[in-house]
Amino acid sequence: MTLHADAVAVLSSWAAPTPEEEALRLEFLDHLRAHDDAMLRECVPGHLTATTAVLSHDGSQVLLTLHPKAKMWLPMGGHCETSDTSLAEVALREAWEESGITGLRLLPGPLAVDRHLVWCHPPHSWHLDVEYAAVAPPDATTVISDESLDLRWFPVDEIPEPSDEATRRLAARGREALSSSSRALG
Repeated sequence: MTLHADAVAVLSSWAAPTPEEEALRLEFLDHLRAHDDAMLRECVPGHLTATTAVLSHDGSQVLLTLHPKAKMWLPMGGHCETSDTSLAEVALREAWEESGITGLRLLPGPLAVDRHLVWCHPPHSWHLDVEYAAVAPPDATTVISDESLDLRWFPVDEIPEPSDEATRRLAARGREALSSSSRALG
């Protein structure tokens, strides 16, 4: 299956938790139908991206990067590559590249979708963001990548400014997904 086909399958089967996200889900599917290159940064009007909230092993904290362009505390995430075969793969790769944490475990997802203006194609274009969460092992060691000004753990309920509501929502949903999977296993 191609990355494009995977994105269509993922978004077609995903039950959006809010009316706003349902509208975005349908918009993302329309974009995928209209653009064969919708998964790649070269798609000028906008392109799908993957974001991952990296949670501590117990779900109490989220690892955020101080993004050098946005100047905000955000979860890990970024562009799809031509070698990627699934959105989940992109989400996990981006989380590992930007956190340096080995042994991340991706939770079932996606957990959210978001659309935001970016500077990939001046004056702007859109990131059509499909959002996941991953869990770090208890002994996780972070490494600040060259894509970050800083990297820090924050309590899920105390995400600092500057940040955004999409980051807060994803961290909270990730914590809930981890809690649900722990209850199912326990």
